[in-house]
Amino acid sequence: MRKNKLGFIAAFFCGFVLLNTACAQVPPVQPMLVGAAYLSEENLSAQSTVLLNNEQGAIPLKDLDRSAIASVRFNHEYATSFDSLLNKYTLIKPFNGLTYLTVGKLTDDLKLFNTVILQVTDRDLNNPRLLEFIAMNDKLKKVVIAYFGSGLMLDKLNSVTTPVLWCSRISPVAAAFTAQAIFGGVAITQKMQKTMSSRYVAGSGFVTVKTRLQYTVPEAVGIKTENLLPIDNIAREAISDRATPGFVVLVAKDGKVILNKAYGYHVYDNTQPDKITDIFDLASVTKISATTMEVMQLVEQGKLNLDSTVSSYVALARNTNKKNISVRELMLHQAGLIPYIPFYERIKPTDHSSDSSAAYPTKVTDGYYMRKDYFKDVMWPQMLNTALRTRGKYVYSDLSMYFMKEIVETVTATPLNEYVQTHFYNPLGMQTAGFLPRNRFAKEQMVPTENDTYFRHNLLTGYVHDQGAAMVGGVSGHAGLFASANDMAILFQMVLNGGSYGGAQYFKPETVAQFTARQSNVSRRGLGFDRWDPEVSKHYPSNYASSETYGHTGYTGTCVWVDPKSGLVYVFLSNRVYPKDSQLLSSRRIRPRIMDVVYEAIQKGMQ
Repeated sequence: MRKNKLGFIAAFFCGFVLLNTACAQVPPVQPMLVGAAYLSEENLSAQSTVLLNNEQGAIPLKDLDRSAIASVRFNHEYATSFDSLLNKYTLIKPFNGLTYLTVGKLTDDLKLFNTVILQVTDRDLNNPRLLEFIAMNDKLKKVVIAYFGSGLMLDKLNSVTTPVLWCSRISPVAAAFTAQAIFGGVAITQKMQKTMSSRYVAGSGFVTVKTRLQYTVPEAVGIKTENLLPIDNIAREAISDRATPGFVVLVAKDGKVILNKAYGYHVYDNTQPDKITDIFDLASVTKISATTMEVMQLVEQGKLNLDSTVSSYVALARNTNKKNISVRELMLHQAGLIPYIPFYERIKPTDHSSDSSAAYPTKVTDGYYMRKDYFKDVMWPQMLNTALRTRGKYVYSDLSMYFMKEIVETVTATPLNEYVQTHFYNPLGMQTAGFLPRNRFAKEQMVPTENDTYFRHNLLTGYVHDQGAAMVGGVSGHAGLFASANDMAILFQMVLNGGSYGGAQYFKPETVAQFTARQSNVSRRGLGFDRWDPEVSKHYPSNYASSETYGHTGYTGTCVWVDPKSGLVYVFLSNRVYPKDSQLLSSRRIRPRIMDVVYEAIQKGMQ
């Protein structure tokens, strides 16, 4: 009995190497494909991929905020490539089926996942125990099968009703393509060319449309990879001149991410390299990535009126000079508000403590807690009682978004950070975006900003750089959002799409058009959004950006720009304030120069 049991284990999983060393396979080494070679293999993969059993439209996957997804592989050689691409869209937990001794144990470990993506090969499908495993889990949760093989084993799946993506090509690129197809990063266009079983006959199959970002090479949008290489030279200059210790840049064109690269290190000791998954303090990019997103949705729903006044929502404003300021004026920075208040300069010893308690609950950074209701008692009255400058004149002010946070939270009865997380970031599959990242991620995944020697007296890592935002606990309308470059690309590709992404509609196209278009007679601004500057000599945000371009910059050395005319999303994330504030990133025009290289590469095409 024991012998038969061990034999089953070896035959099923081929992973118990001591029992059956022939099952241990080393994937063949393949050259890393780039440029035209990658694009050629990607096109072949597209022609070789068919979607079956998709009557219910399960593929592309939707409802990512309600999905806990596992990816299980057995003998698929390119599982790493497959899982890597899956994780571009949402958090995926990988499982190596070869390490399990029984089907039941694997099933038990999958109990907290409601969606399971199975990577299978011809070899896997020849095992009846795997088919039992598929049938068992298909009754319990959503199962998606990614089959890489000849197709001769499709008859083994005749009784399966779960979606099957069959790709007859075996390569890292094919694995990446199929993973993207599951989430709608690429469209499935092919049907069965010939009959492979009684169920899977010639002409069967389902087509899909592209609904999310694709991850590919510049050649996929008519750009030669070599024409983007000058970005590397600009990066070397920026880092060697200490304009910033490092940065991450991402470029998406026509819904395709064609460049996502990290340069330099977290700090100047050159020990921890920047990674494309690193989380950065976005600073004022918060204004458009959080507060403005909520405002757009509330205006569209009729819950917030741009021409209503502050006093309509904020009771304490009714007896101040802020009472008649409109929401529109706040969003345009034309309310006459002063630019900012250095709140931290007025802190008294009794206002903070090194330990948290009921009396000091608001965490500013490690070992620094503000007293209860400090915002309500001190900061908010200061803002309400400040003098007004000339209304109708453009004066960029952080105070405008302090006010907008109070307004939207009054309308929704929901904290700003919770609202944007549940209405945008989670449904979009944004894995890192959000406020208070230290509550959710390891410190090592976050890029440090300033070595604060004047207020908090420590190196700020995962705590918002902006002093005022820090003093209110890290959540503010003008600063406090953290994210990776990929998350920013997802969010603003949704905006570029006219409010749709992943098969869901977040805004109407007319809402996006209203907020991102120039809405001021006295400045270049849209509603919340910064825009292309009509004063051509400023070359803002780039020498080549079109007049339709909108986005925002952040004090820590960040920016996001969207150019609808070029189908472009440009993300730049850095920590230029490390170890202390430096203007070199701006004076050397690092961000716009990299953007210029992208436009020049578009103009050159494949030359």
